[in-house]
Amino acid sequence: MTPRNMTTVSGFLLMGFSDNHELQILQALLFLVTYLLDSAGNFIIITITTIDKQLQSPMYYFLKHLSIMDFSSLSVTVPQYVDSSLARSGYISYGQCMLQVFFFTGLAWSEVAILTVMSYDRYVAICLPLHYEVIMSPRKCTWAVAAVWLSGGISGTLFTASTLSIRFCGHKIIHQFFCDIPQLLKLSCSNDDFGLLKVSTFIAVMGFACFVGIAFSYCQIFSTVLRMPSAEGRSKVFSTCLPHLFVVSFFLSTGICAYLKPTSDSPTALDLMLSIFYTVLPPTLNPVIYSLRNESLKRAVKKLLLSEEFIGKNYVCSVFSAC
Repeated sequence: MTPRNMTTVSGFLLMGFSDNHELQILQALLFLVTYLLDSAGNFIIITITTIDKQLQSPMYYFLKHLSIMDFSSLSVTVPQYVDSSLARSGYISYGQCMLQVFFFTGLAWSEVAILTVMSYDRYVAICLPLHYEVIMSPRKCTWAVAAVWLSGGISGTLFTASTLSIRFCGHKIIHQFFCDIPQLLKLSCSNDDFGLLKVSTFIAVMGFACFVGIAFSYCQIFSTVLRMPSAEGRSKVFSTCLPHLFVVSFFLSTGICAYLKPTSDSPTALDLMLSIFYTVLPPTLNPVIYSLRNESLKRAVKKLLLSEEFIGKNYVCSVFSAC
């Protein structure tokens, strides 16, 4: 589909990373392999945190929902890009684009929110251990996760409603592999994108508040850890907190940089790399980071992969709740 033809249809043309068809196929295959590996990693985490009785603490409960969000986030963008690249079209309908806006922005905010909750969970566990069971009771954890998903739905609804109010014109070419809001703003015909800018500002302020909360939690955590007399205890705390801190820093820094960086009419390689950094890499790295740095999780993964008896017994228990 040529740029001229794009002026007469309601959809958009996703340019992706290259105009060369051979490179498009190679990139699509790389994205497909990444998606499959991410799906496998997150599926393993979701499975073991559901059926292993030793991994039923709030930390693993939140990790399970983070894995669900990671899998869902990649599923929103990557399959569509792989399909359009292999079909050599790059076309995405208006409805599909709005669905991408809704789910991607909603899941992105949900991930920020769940990472904030996870940092608070670590703060209570390390700094207030005597009150942990009361503060992080199962009921409160359930309510916290419900609030995370609800806030994500609200965020996605606000972004989508604001985007629907925009009138698009011109060639409707998106220099990205998915319907990214900064790229959509460039296609606005007039000043009718003020509502979307207000929503973006509001979410940015809320995101900054989450970052402050995360930073405060970790300042308290590290202050407490450094006073621990046991080197083994410090090592155990750092092994669970540092991966989480890395995920938060990487996700927020790349996302903020991409959205605050002024967009140009001729996107650079940096623009495309940043989009990969905050859309593809965090969901892909999360299972690896949490698995490699968490001894309990590694033992559970080995147990799951090597023991057929473990799989069968726990699956039956999880279904019938009779064990």
